[in-house]
Amino acid sequence: MKKYIIVSLLAVSLSAYSQKKQTLLSPDGKIRVDVSVNGLVSYTLIDNGDTLMRDSKLGLQLSESKNTYRSGSVKRKTIEENINAPMYKLANYKEKANSMTITLNNEQQVEFRAFNNGVAYRFITKGKKGKYTVQNEISEFAFHNDTKAWLPYSTNEKNPKAMAFQATYHVTPLSEAKSIEAFLPATVECDGRKLTLIESDVEAYPGMFIKASDGRLRSEFAKYPKTFDYYPWRRQKYVTSCEDYIAKCDGDRSFPWRIVAVSRKDTEMPVNTLAYSLASPDRVEGDHGWIKPGKVAWDWWNDWGISKVDFKSGINQQTYKYFIDFAAKNRLQYVVLDEGWYDPKSGDMLKVIPDLDLPKLVKYAESKNIGIILWTVFNVLDSQLDAACEKYSKMGVKGFKVDFLDRYDQEGVDMIHRIADRCAKSKLLLDYHGIFPPNGINRTYPNILNFESVFGMEEAKWSEADKVDMPLYDVTYPFIRGMSGFVDFTPGGFRNATRKDFKPVYSNPMTMGTRCHQLANYIIDDSPLTMLADNPTIYEDEKECTDFITSLPTVFEKMECVAGEMGEYIVMAREEKGDWYVAGQTNWTDRDITVDFGFLPSGKTFKAQLMCDGANADRVATDYTRKEMTVNSSTKINIHMASGGGFAMSLKK
Repeated sequence: MKKYIIVSLLAVSLSAYSQKKQTLLSPDGKIRVDVSVNGLVSYTLIDNGDTLMRDSKLGLQLSESKNTYRSGSVKRKTIEENINAPMYKLANYKEKANSMTITLNNEQQVEFRAFNNGVAYRFITKGKKGKYTVQNEISEFAFHNDTKAWLPYSTNEKNPKAMAFQATYHVTPLSEAKSIEAFLPATVECDGRKLTLIESDVEAYPGMFIKASDGRLRSEFAKYPKTFDYYPWRRQKYVTSCEDYIAKCDGDRSFPWRIVAVSRKDTEMPVNTLAYSLASPDRVEGDHGWIKPGKVAWDWWNDWGISKVDFKSGINQQTYKYFIDFAAKNRLQYVVLDEGWYDPKSGDMLKVIPDLDLPKLVKYAESKNIGIILWTVFNVLDSQLDAACEKYSKMGVKGFKVDFLDRYDQEGVDMIHRIADRCAKSKLLLDYHGIFPPNGINRTYPNILNFESVFGMEEAKWSEADKVDMPLYDVTYPFIRGMSGFVDFTPGGFRNATRKDFKPVYSNPMTMGTRCHQLANYIIDDSPLTMLADNPTIYEDEKECTDFITSLPTVFEKMECVAGEMGEYIVMAREEKGDWYVAGQTNWTDRDITVDFGFLPSGKTFKAQLMCDGANADRVATDYTRKEMTVNSSTKINIHMASGGGFAMSLKK
């Protein structure tokens, strides 16, 4: 159960000295925020005496309001929360912050919270009655020195705010960054720290983009949609014109949190919990026993490419029965029916194609203890929401994989909340694709078991190795994108290739890097609903690696990033029910590392199974070695990771 302890510390009037600087310290006293109000709000961020950000301006511009600020009263409090998060990075953890809320004119407040690992702020309206609009929100991030930045730029040059949020990181001095919208999270390096910009609790409001200008990052927001059209091939809805404001509001409300996470070591980044902690608590009523994480046999990445069968594979009854049989045999929990089970051009997900008898298929899956998840498009599901939830939950379908939102305006955000809420009422799980990062909504709606918003395995089907560096991305996104929450990277490709041998192949896709690089994703990624992306025939032929994947949990009680440097390599350890799981990945640089098992409980011995790159993995990327050993908290072992390589291991009591 969640427990809240709020201790009020101070409430004073500031009207006599409206421009006086107000200071907020983190609980450990290391992070300091200095806030001033003079027309706009501005703040300076200091860590251990070093100024990291300076004079960063903030403002919320409302319709029919004066949008210049003078201070009113300020209230301070300490917030402590015990957070129960059974499918998150840590099953249970404590969050503590010091809070300062400054009352402004124009019926607004701004609240700052200082944590030991970052700072967050949000605007709040007080005394607002009736409907109004937000014309714009000013959020500026002004760094003390020229910094190196990791920016995921928009992939849509013509309409930068309409995209799938799947991009690699452009690493550049901030002063030389392109003047193109980037999405969050994004990271900058400043005086030996990594500062990561995240947001949380985005509801009834657009999400934030950032754009570099004069060595600063400034906020950008999608305008409120006005008119729409549809792409014919999937009946996907897109915006054709917008209003001149960013959001519609009604009465008092709080606005999204803007977070600057402070990491003094790269290994602190993947374990940061601020996005989840600042999100609205669980809204799913009743017992949550139906919200079951698990592994998924997936059809799309391998292009329904099974072989050694006596029927034509494709979107038909026999193929999916084969997938169901494979899932049952290998202790998986779900099978996804991706695009094609209904005619996507029709925009009607209530009518199944003639080649499938869906009720019979669902019953067959149920007889094998396998759940069926159906793919659809966001606006298609939204347009048939009640009917689809009623029909498919009654049929026994377990959830939806929802795709192609490709927006971050207020109406798009409203849609994902509406779908999550309605599906929860019908006890339906969700996997969101073609969408912005989760930003804590998985706390609010725990039936959302995964999010894409990652440059995932699908990119290997069409990307050239000399243009896209997947191993580099693989040891970058857990540090940055991992801060926002779950990631549906869809790993498990077994046609592994070296940098020299890799080529994009659509129907029989390869992966960049070694077999053990792929195995490691199942431990490194936060992924409660995770795919086995390759086809069942290959998994059956590679039983040893398949058995290793299927033996792994998909949720864990604890996690620790035991070693790593963003963009170079990562080593992650996770614990579940007393057993531990450890994995590492490297970029295209081969490297030798020493794994120190000091994170294990003292006095206990574990039997370890290690899957590591084989002696010839640098030339034959499928080469791997399986080893067994015993380890304890004083053990240290040396592991070689080949170019694009990795390792994965399980430690059983």
